[in-house]
Amino acid sequence: MAESSSRTLLLVAATSAAAGALLTYVLQKQRAASHRVDASESPAADSGERGHAASNGELAAGPPGDPYDPSPRQGYLSWDDYFMAVAFLSAQRSKDPNKQVGACIVDQNNVICGIGYNGFPRGCADSELPWSKKSRRGDPLDTKYPYVCHAEMNAILNKNGASVAGAKVYVTMFPCNECAKLMIQAGISEVVFHEAKDQPPRSDSPLITTSFNRDQQYAASRRLLALAGVQLRQHLFRRPVVLRLTNDAKQPAAMSAPADSASSSRVVHAL
Repeated sequence: MAESSSRTLLLVAATSAAAGALLTYVLQKQRAASHRVDASESPAADSGERGHAASNGELAAGPPGDPYDPSPRQGYLSWDDYFMAVAFLSAQRSKDPNKQVGACIVDQNNVICGIGYNGFPRGCADSELPWSKKSRRGDPLDTKYPYVCHAEMNAILNKNGASVAGAKVYVTMFPCNECAKLMIQAGISEVVFHEAKDQPPRSDSPLITTSFNRDQQYAASRRLLALAGVQLRQHLFRRPVVLRLTNDAKQPAAMSAPADSASSSRVVHAL
């Protein structure tokens, strides 16, 4: 038990330190980091944050500033960008070849108290269970769905405290109904998601049972969260950010943020 707790705390600390807003599927679409960003654009997400826009698109690259300048660094991440980035970075631990999902639980003091990603239960070898989405024989047991633990579940189970009541969850994809149940029971007060699931029902949506498909699963999740009074909010990154980690002692990490993408954070009302 102590060893498991230590691994959890180490993973939380390592993820927090490394998170620089990693969004894998937009990394290859970024512009060069030489574009200038107007500091007056993209107002801070909360009243305590100022100067998120970098003057030259660079967040942590280049030579150090004037050692006599008492002003704070410009271009640091907003809380929403930071915690969503932690969720995306955590997702990179997933071995699912089709969908990597990450979750990050944050308390009222903006302290990370749990992270997780989608994967098989502890002790279940990845080589012994299928990662496929469909079965050639039509047997659900030949797919990943009966076996995978979702990111939200793992984040709750990996919590480094006695309770996550009143906390918020940052998750890379809108949660399913089973994860909605878990979060409600755990006392989560807000769910901040990145990838929405607002599309109309599709005929090819995977069946969960013979009469319950994936689209209905998300509809049930919205209904449950609304009834429980859990706030839903979509957060899109303020601007795309590229994180480069190297073994260069002089510059081990550099982040660049092109200025061609606006942030978006909106409250989602249940249907």
